[in-house]
Amino acid sequence: MKKPACGKIIVESKIPFINGLLEPYFDVAYLAPEQVTPKAMADADALITRTRTRCDARLLDASPCRFIATATIGTDHIDLEYCRNRGITVANAPGCNAPAVAQYVLSAIAYQRQLRGLSGPLSEITLGVVGVGHVGSIVVQWARANGINVLCCDPPRAGSGDKSEEFVPLSRIAADCDVITFHTPMTVGGLYATYHLAGSDFFRSLKRKPLLINSARGPVFDTAALLQALDCGQVSDVVVDCWENEPDIDLRLLDRAIVATPHIAGYSLEGKKRATQMALDSVARFFGLPRIVIADSAPDGYPPAPLLETIFKSYSPERDTSALRSAPHSFEVLRNNYAYRPEVR
Repeated sequence: MKKPACGKIIVESKIPFINGLLEPYFDVAYLAPEQVTPKAMADADALITRTRTRCDARLLDASPCRFIATATIGTDHIDLEYCRNRGITVANAPGCNAPAVAQYVLSAIAYQRQLRGLSGPLSEITLGVVGVGHVGSIVVQWARANGINVLCCDPPRAGSGDKSEEFVPLSRIAADCDVITFHTPMTVGGLYATYHLAGSDFFRSLKRKPLLINSARGPVFDTAALLQALDCGQVSDVVVDCWENEPDIDLRLLDRAIVATPHIAGYSLEGKKRATQMALDSVARFFGLPRIVIADSAPDGYPPAPLLETIFKSYSPERDTSALRSAPHSFEVLRNNYAYRPEVR
């Protein structure tokens, strides 16, 4: 049997729409995240992964791997400095699930309004968006299209001299916003570290007892400080999709959150198709292959801004919250078996 020209590639088995597409070019092994071990990587030339596999020296030191594609926006599960030093190329899928996360965030706002009997006009809401990248930009666009006042906070973009948006400091977000949603990467060190960005100092500075939403990364919120802020009335409500120490989530926060979901904000059918296609595109570019296209691919571009009522009809977080509350120790099972929802159109 002729050996595939590009060598061996390991593909995480939970990545959808990919089975059978790489076999003409690679020896393909589909493995569960826990099976992606140093032994499995010992003869692998490439890896397609998600956030549950830590790609670092422990996994890769004895591997000939030259390329890693992650079918996710974030890369905090990959030791990028190590990969640079080893000459391993890394590709991610920026913006793949932006409309799905915007759908989730706006639906959560609508859900809180329903739950708390808030019937005032949307123009009375000031929304703070912390992190205005691919996802945050769609949230901003959709919120403004619905008449919501939006303040944008993005220190890296502001620091680079970006004038495309009037960026404000986090202190202004804390002072003036009724709802604050986070869309930052998770970074521990450096000038723009986001680890525990929403911590005790931030919570003490809040002026309007806002609704807080985390659909970014769990450790952006300091869970202990958040629980204290809820107890003290500094925060009125919280929506949590991303948790510290996933999948071992804090049951106290699960009880206190009005929306609590197992890291599925971006789990739309179209978003998953985009992520897989972007991973395949990066593989094709790196190895000099023709474009490998999934069947029934997602539409090009993002949908136009829908009305809040339409968003809420397309997705309510109530059922997903109930499922997690009923089985909090089945976080990974719920996430891995989630029925991808359609994007709002």
